Amino acid sequence: MNRSCLCSILITTALICGAYFIGNAYIDKEFKERLLRWKITDKMHNATSNTCQNLNKPLGSEALPQGIIVKTSNLETQHLWNYCDSENVTEGNTNRSMSLLAMAVGIKQNELVNKVIQKFPLQDFVVMLFHYDGVLDDWNQYPWSAHAIHVSVMNQTKWWFAKRFLHPDVVAEYEYIFLWDEDLGVGHFNPQRYLSIVKEEGLEISQPGLDPTESEVYHPITARRENLKVHRRIYKDKGGLRCDGNSTDPPCIGWVELMAPVFSRSAWRCSWYMIQNDLIHAWGLDVQLGYCAQGDRKKNVGVVDAEYIVHYGLPTLGGVVNPSSSARNETNPKSGVSQDLSESDGVDNRGKVRMKSSVEMKRFKERWKKAVKDDICWVDPY
Repeated sequence: MNRSCLCSILITTALICGAYFIGNAYIDKEFKERLLRWKITDKMHNATSNTCQNLNKPLGSEALPQGIIVKTSNLETQHLWNYCDSENVTEGNTNRSMSLLAMAVGIKQNELVNKVIQKFPLQDFVVMLFHYDGVLDDWNQYPWSAHAIHVSVMNQTKWWFAKRFLHPDVVAEYEYIFLWDEDLGVGHFNPQRYLSIVKEEGLEISQPGLDPTESEVYHPITARRENLKVHRRIYKDKGGLRCDGNSTDPPCIGWVELMAPVFSRSAWRCSWYMIQNDLIHAWGLDVQLGYCAQGDRKKNVGVVDAEYIVHYGLPTLGGVVNPSSSARNETNPKSGVSQDLSESDGVDNRGKVRMKSSVEMKRFKERWKKAVKDDICWVDPY
């Protein structure tokens, strides 16, 4: 009896041990397979996380799928009822390269503005007008007006408009931005040829040369030089400002004036951030534009002599606005404006405008100096 019980115990123990080892082997295999799956899943998760981290979605768009996010905009108008097959057109990717002409305008200069805009073909340029006098309907006499973008705010400057309506993400699709005053003559200017020269010379910030015989030239470097295509520096051995071949700072080299600058897309993105919201005349900005030249300002900033303009120097901001008056004397634009102002009973604040411009330049210099002092990580390349 005892022997029989002992055999039963041994057999039972052997069965239990066998079951234990077989089960343990099975569980170990299953555990290893599961562990392997976990590792693979973890690697896939990490890879997905790394990929997602590299998507660089705009701030605030994290809750959206990547394909629905549109990071930039443009100034293209759309039909209310007609439509094209937009599904076959990649967002922001057209076959033609467009640029932007933006001007601050008043109705007194309508003939000059009309001549400027007629030089810029609508198939290559978007036109945006900033109306500082509140007059809009009188521009409907020009066929191009229906295709232009009109923004109207009373008594604001070109730079006030540019800071608020030309955000780099709004104009990102435009290769070049012409940010021009209204008192310019373009009889010797062709924008297509101008841009061809700009690209050939690698100019990120530029302006057309000023005809020295007809223009108000405030800075010698902006005057057109005959028989040259482009110049980047000036030589001057008289007066308070001396410039020679060793000069490295504006306005001797790497400098354009603010009445007719032309920016590349990248240069404008940088320059826009430098425009101060409250310093609406932007005096002093021109001295620092070279920092936005996408490289060496001595090479990437220049004046185009082959395509030049006339700067009449009309002090229209702060002048008396009389929308019903005729635009101007075509043979002498200056006399037309002077006559209109002298015949009006309104108040002429142009002297105060110039005074505020000078104060703003002082404030801008102070802000630049403070910014340089406070930013311990910034290194001045010049």
